[in-house]
Amino acid sequence: MNSKKKTIPLNQYLADVSTLSYGCMGLGGGWNQNPVSRENINQAHQVVDTALQAGINLFDHADIYTMGKAEKVFGQVLTESPGLREKMYIQSKCAIRPADDSGPTRYDFSRQWVSSSVDNILTRLNSEYIDILLLHRPDPLMELDEIAETLYQLKNSGKVHHFGVSNMHQHQIAFLQSALDAPIVTNQIEISLDKLGWLEEGIMAGNPEGRDINFSAGTLEYCRLNNVQIQAWGSLARGLFSGRDTTGASAAVKGTSLLVSKLADKYQAPCEAVVLAWLMRHPARVQPVIGTTNLDRIKACCQAELVNLTREEWYSLYESARGQALP
Repeated sequence: MNSKKKTIPLNQYLADVSTLSYGCMGLGGGWNQNPVSRENINQAHQVVDTALQAGINLFDHADIYTMGKAEKVFGQVLTESPGLREKMYIQSKCAIRPADDSGPTRYDFSRQWVSSSVDNILTRLNSEYIDILLLHRPDPLMELDEIAETLYQLKNSGKVHHFGVSNMHQHQIAFLQSALDAPIVTNQIEISLDKLGWLEEGIMAGNPEGRDINFSAGTLEYCRLNNVQIQAWGSLARGLFSGRDTTGASAAVKGTSLLVSKLADKYQAPCEAVVLAWLMRHPARVQPVIGTTNLDRIKACCQAELVNLTREEWYSLYESARGQALP
């Protein structure tokens, strides 16, 4: 295994970590029991090398991705490339338990499950530590003191350096943080030019037309006030505005795709870069997680930092994507 590494102070991590994160959900082959192949490992090598060369040094995992194979092929890459681990940050997520003989799909923050999940993550990644552990989805049966003690033990052992959450709103984060000595540093949620609830909640405040918006008010503000990095999964909207066939799509999608293309021409940048630049223009310092395994698209995404959208361009994309003028 790669040797244990001294915990990097949070301020140093925040200063050093890349603006984009690479999401490893597409690595390892399919979501099946097929063994990891040499082809899967070679693909992972190419993806990791391309991401690092393009400036991405944060790699996002979860223990369930391709049924553990994403972490396994990544660990093989680290084994075959000594010294590579020191050039990157790795985060992984746990607590989603797929349906099995014991029960249905459920979320599990119990001491036994979280502790064993981390051990299994480290084994698959061939690493003695991960930089950030994210609790993947809220567990309604969470015992606050139990999970707090579990996370303390993981940090004290050196297995995990920092902690985050995924798919949580501000009250859940605050409740969990109340029992932790270490700060929650990340909240990973689905936000994109196609998933606008994070903006609509605030824009439609007090407006009855916004009563059905499925996003928790104040979550972005809480994260900004408490230095919790917002990470955006699904940030490319599955390619909806950057090359995917939009035949049969809504007028809003088609119009937004056209606008993205026009802005890409203006800034001499790929459409992927414009889509991500729109997210990154928000003062919450959104950190997009990209999941494409296409090497050219990885490079294209990394040009997002070169696109500085004006306020008018940002609002034009927002209005176009929502399909109607702002109230």
